[in-house]
Amino acid sequence: MTGVAGIQSYGAYVPRTRLPLSVIGGGRLKEGGPEKAVAWNDEDSVTMAVTAAVNCLRGLDRGAVDGVMFASTTYAFREKQAAALIAKALDLPRGIRTADFSGSLRAGTAAIRSAIDAVAAGSARNVLVIASDSRMGAPGSGLERNGGDGAVAFLVGDTDAVASLSDAYAVSDEIVDLWRGDGDRFVHSWEDRFVIQEGFTPNMIEAATGVMGKLGLTASDYASICLYAPDARSHAGVARGISAKSDQLQDALFGRLGNTGVAFAPMQLAAALESAKAGDRILVANYGDGAEALSFEVNDSIEKLADRRGVSWNLARRRVVSSYDKYLKARSLDSREWQAGGDPGLSATVHFRERDEDISFCGQKCLQCSAVQFPNQRVCETCFAKDDFEKARLSDRVGKVVTYTFDFFFPTPDPPTVVTVTEIDGARVHLQLVNVAPADTRIGLPVEFEFRRIHEAGGRPNYYWKGTPLPDTDEVD
Repeated sequence: MTGVAGIQSYGAYVPRTRLPLSVIGGGRLKEGGPEKAVAWNDEDSVTMAVTAAVNCLRGLDRGAVDGVMFASTTYAFREKQAAALIAKALDLPRGIRTADFSGSLRAGTAAIRSAIDAVAAGSARNVLVIASDSRMGAPGSGLERNGGDGAVAFLVGDTDAVASLSDAYAVSDEIVDLWRGDGDRFVHSWEDRFVIQEGFTPNMIEAATGVMGKLGLTASDYASICLYAPDARSHAGVARGISAKSDQLQDALFGRLGNTGVAFAPMQLAAALESAKAGDRILVANYGDGAEALSFEVNDSIEKLADRRGVSWNLARRRVVSSYDKYLKARSLDSREWQAGGDPGLSATVHFRERDEDISFCGQKCLQCSAVQFPNQRVCETCFAKDDFEKARLSDRVGKVVTYTFDFFFPTPDPPTVVTVTEIDGARVHLQLVNVAPADTRIGLPVEFEFRRIHEAGGRPNYYWKGTPLPDTDEVD
């Protein structure tokens, strides 16, 4: 389909680490019980966003992307754009338009709608929309139990859309229900009954019935209904309020994933697209300072999106966190003798000079002998040609572990850190390895690459790339 703005592709990322709800507060591990996905110590809303975006753009021309819209309530900076950082990590064109969406859990669907509006208006051709959150509830609270971490990405364009937006309906409401102020680590909530009865339920029902009324539809006309909800009980209440049947409801994944904030409703949309067929209608309703509902219709192009790294692909790859203490350390919630310093951190000048290598993970290819090198330098180490290179992006290639060691001193909640020298198309790069047990590390292990936090200095997260075993070589618990 050409000329209709809609979703062209999707991808998701769910951290492999799963925290069993039974261990929260120091309880015993119960196999097979409910759990939640948790970002580990080197992950945050930006790293998850980059991986979701990589999964969305697999097999597509990154040079055609002319916009990035990033939605999150948990980005580390108040004044520094995340979308620009993500675009750099993805090695997207310099002339790209970037924008951040925040301040409400509706930011994810707001970004999707804004991207579709921009494409429909002709001010953009292909916009990458990413929703990612890593919210924290206070230890032991209901918000901690129900929350989860994850990211989802959509490519929006006007050619070969797999799902087009039929219409939307939004309501704005001022209510103090959930909030997090500057300097707060944890999300706060007013009394649950008040939040559900006065805020969540009536707003969600009004938005969902509003868009259905505009289109002359009822809940029975939808193959999948994706509902934001703080918990399973309130999710069921809204479903009853709009007369949705259980077989129409997209699994909200409570007890497997958890509420992923701005990514929660969009994550359900991506999951619905995994099993959708042409002609299906999908309803997405989201909450936050009001509510918003989007109605999509699935097109014939959906058949082209087989084998995506979507929600189910990510959920199948998991590693159980064996104790609550490890989770607290990963989130820096444990008591420490020394707190992080307030020094200025790494040199902004060095960061600027090396951002192609550190953030975009780009090396160089010699135009004389085709040797790939990293980091960049003026003289080819193979043929000694001088200043005759072109950029070579390494982040989307496959590497091979050449040698490795186990570092028990590098700060991590679950030592040791696996440190490797990895060969990538002839270039040898010093990299940490993640998502692999020490016993499974070996020379020759094929790896791909994920954007992660490498450390924090001066109160600022610093990012780099790490190796992770290819899906068909790693182990799934």
